[in-house]
Formats: sequence, C-alpha cells, structure tokens
Amino acid sequence: MPRIAPLEPPYTDEAGAQLASMMPAGVPPIGLFRVFARHLPMTGAMHGWGRYELGRQLTLTMREREIVIDRTCARCGCEYEWGVHVMMFAGRVGLTPQQLTSLVHGGPQDRCWPSEQERLLILAVDALHEDADVNDGLWARLASAFDERQLLDLLLLCGWYHAVSFAARAARVPYEPGAPRFADVLPGA
Repeated sequence: MPRIAPLEPPYTDEAGAQLASMMPAGVPPIGLFRVFARHLPMTGAMHGWGRYELGRQLTLTMREREIVIDRTCARCGCEYEWGVHVMMFAGRVGLTPQQLTSLVHGGPQDRCWPSEQERLLILAVDALHEDADVNDGLWARLASAFDERQLLDLLLLCGWYHAVSFAARAARVPYEPGAPRFADVLPGA
C-alpha cells in the first residue's frame, strides 16, 4: 500500500508537462515519477540531475552505469527501482541473468564478472553503502582504472540512487507491471 499515492491522470498541465519531460516520447510515466509529481518544485529541481545521471554526458559507460545503479538499488533493498532499471536497460547493456543474480545476491568475486573494472564498480558501491567511504586501497585500485571525472560520476551516481531508493522504499511506490523482482533472480533459479 503506497504511503504517497502516485498522481493519476488527468494531470494538470504543469504536472503533465513535467511527467512527459521525464519519459521517452509516448511512454507513460512510471509510478516513482508520479509520486514525485506530488511536489512539482522538487521534481523540477531533480529532473536536471536525473537527466545527467542517465544521459550521454555521464563519463561511465551505459553498462557501467547500470551495474552501479542495479547494485546500489539491490544493496538498499529497493526492488522497485532495481526492477525498473533491469526491465528498461539490462538487455540493452548486456547484463546476463547470472550477473543480475550476482548484483542482488552475490558479489564481485562471482565468476560472471570477468572484467576487473566491473568488479571494482561493485566493490565501490559496496564500500559506499557499508561505510559511506572508500578505503585507500580500493581508491588506489579505482584510480588506476577510472579517471577523476569517472570517479566523481561513480560517487554521485551511487549517492543519487541511494536517495532514489530511499524515496521509493519509504513511499512504498507500487511495483511497475512486468518489472522483475529480486525473487526472479534467486541463485539457482
């Protein structure tokens, strides 16, 4: 049961325009955006940053971005946002069923991660989630694989999806139809 109900159509002109700007053309707005639309000044302020995090200016590749987002959402227990990203992006970036299972139930040591850079991303998300920091050893490893701009994008992307996860979980945003759930990627499933 949602704590903050998603806005339902018909939308005001202002809400409709804001929601339309947040989705690809012709795609109805997801529940999280319709919850945010209950507070349009906040939604407008967030929109620019959200577009950056999912846009072409982000210095991480789309696949790296999705690894960070999916792992962050999984660590935060946010099935809603994890499911939205898996549904919309996992196939496009080539995340395998084993990798999706690993991002929720495993870790960077899993055999499905042959890339050191991808393992480092998972380690960074885990460190930020657990300690709100990255120790010097891991930082040195990250700095040997990513430049300063990529590191800044990594840190802020992880933090942004912590905030998104907190909002989606605490507001009890209803799951999107057809979006996968954590149980869909149980080990051995």
